[in-house]
Amino acid sequence: MRQSKASRKNRAARIQTKSLPVPQDSNKETPVQFSTSTIITLIAALFILTFNVQAFEIPSRSMEPTLLVGDHLFVDRADVGREADRMPLLPHHTVKRGDILVFLSPAKPDMHLVKRVVGIPGDHIRLEHGVLIRNGAPLREPYVIHDGTYVPYRDEFPAVGPTEMDGLTPYWNTNLSSHVRNGELVVPPGNYFAMGDNRDNSFDSRYWGFIPEENIIGRPLLIYWSFEQSPEEYLKTSLGDRVSHVSNVILHFFDHTRWRRTMSIPQ
Repeated sequence: MRQSKASRKNRAARIQTKSLPVPQDSNKETPVQFSTSTIITLIAALFILTFNVQAFEIPSRSMEPTLLVGDHLFVDRADVGREADRMPLLPHHTVKRGDILVFLSPAKPDMHLVKRVVGIPGDHIRLEHGVLIRNGAPLREPYVIHDGTYVPYRDEFPAVGPTEMDGLTPYWNTNLSSHVRNGELVVPPGNYFAMGDNRDNSFDSRYWGFIPEENIIGRPLLIYWSFEQSPEEYLKTSLGDRVSHVSNVILHFFDHTRWRRTMSIPQ
């Protein structure tokens, strides 16, 4: 039976309508995104179960640009620090200049800090106009940033004495001068001198003194996840604030995750 022209047009319209793509929900998690988040979770669990590692989160800008607020680190607790704290049969790393360390703050023993070692036992340290000079030689530090400000104590350490405005801890304010020889700070045995890479915005050894070897927890292994957020977020400690923080992470996991930093090694 021959179909009428109108009937053929209606059939063609139905066929064309069926062939149109169905709009996708832009907020729906894609298979690639789901797979990526699953892999990150599995790798994190594998590291924790297999190695003597601990997870830490960066709360401040003192180590920018090397470490950013919201970077989540795996820290190797086994290869550095006191002999008694190390796992048997694992290699021991001798702390060297340039190492990034996680350690307990000498000023607040319950606080974890992350800084870069710039002085090991026996080193002579000083700064001139913000430039680090170690054992008489100015250093080229490509990882360091400055904000352009000038503070005499901070930038001419230790030649210029501190004032109350510089914010030294009472212990360091009293003991700093005992470690100065000929205008330079001498690092004593069993201790390390460390500063942040964000050199003008770092509360570090210039303000609280040396890192005792027993305070060292370990070295960062890798950044297993990095999420954009502000330092102020870490100052919010109430239950409501934490619930809000978790909700924000869930809502913006994919668009606020710094994917290029995920699974990278800090140096």
